[in-house]
Amino acid sequence: MTRARGGWHSGPMRALQRRWVADCAVAAPLAAREVVDDVGHDLLTRWSEEHRRYHGLTHLSEVLAALDRLCATRAVSAEDATVAALAAWFHDAVYSVTPATPDRPGTSGAAAAARTAAVSNEAASADLAEHHLSALGVAAATRQRVTASVLDTEHHDLGSTAGEDPARVLLHDADLWILAAPVVRFDEYCAQVRAEYAHVPAAVYARERSAVLRPFLARDNVYRTEYARSTWGSAARENLARALPRLAGCGSPRLAPPRTGGST
Repeated sequence: MTRARGGWHSGPMRALQRRWVADCAVAAPLAAREVVDDVGHDLLTRWSEEHRRYHGLTHLSEVLAALDRLCATRAVSAEDATVAALAAWFHDAVYSVTPATPDRPGTSGAAAAARTAAVSNEAASADLAEHHLSALGVAAATRQRVTASVLDTEHHDLGSTAGEDPARVLLHDADLWILAAPVVRFDEYCAQVRAEYAHVPAAVYARERSAVLRPFLARDNVYRTEYARSTWGSAARENLARALPRLAGCGSPRLAPPRTGGST
């Protein structure tokens, strides 16, 4: 039975709902609309969880927008674009914050507290993708590409084999768009991630977060696509170069405490 969708009445939610239906129409043209809606409702409910300060609906929308931009600037097949979009929908679908290492930029934690700690954030999201996409009747080969793309977001370090799949490269760059965001948005992102890990002592957070961000500066290129390298690369390096000294001083842009009502 289709569940009530009272939270889908806002403009942004309606836009995401339409986008989900459109992405499913390409990947699962024979799927029953009720199943499409139920899976979409589950995803948007997850992305709207109260504890998400960065890894919420805005992040999802930004990744999808970055994907669209990348696809518009290079020859991308409809199949590759759809695989990347589905991976974007699922890459942070499972997310919760535990007293663990601060999250990587654009990656997820584990949303269900019942999940065993041995299951990584990304593995749980990949499992969810396999489950839902199977229910939608998405082809096995497509499901495999989607789950591989989701798992890539754990380390954002594509090997040579992963780089052969255009969808995995697209998601990699789109998920890391935030590193090249305008200064105000990048600083907001830093504050939001810190708020998600407010339970972590400042010195521990600074050490672990720096260990996550510093390798991006050590790379020859933060991004894999030519467009992202030429358009986002310099801004990403500038933002990272500002963020790392700030962490070394245990400073962080301020963000208001989480609200007690509403999810986003």
